[in-house]
Amino acid sequence: MYAIIEAGGKQFKVETGSVIYTESLKVDEGFEVNFKPLAKCDGKKLLFASSISKDSLVTAKVLKNGKKKKLTVFKYKPKKNYKRKKGHRQGYTKLEITKLI
Repeated sequence: MYAIIEAGGKQFKVETGSVIYTESLKVDEGFEVNFKPLAKCDGKKLLFASSISKDSLVTAKVLKNGKKKKLTVFKYKPKKNYKRKKGHRQGYTKLEITKLI
């Protein structure tokens, strides 16, 4: 059994026990988060959002909040003495899928 969920503006195919990395969610470590599935498959049938019951949920436990490796962004224009160096670290939330209802 698997489901398709939307978290952090992206869609993920999840099963019970799978671990995913999403964009930062404002939830502390150890708490649980519920997602409404966009699609759900029980092995035989594939059900989409319009035909899934309203009480079906995907429950995930927050394992970690952190930041990814640093990206260096460097801009320059040749012969114009223009240089700009910036760094960026994208935040993430690590989730473990605990239940598919």
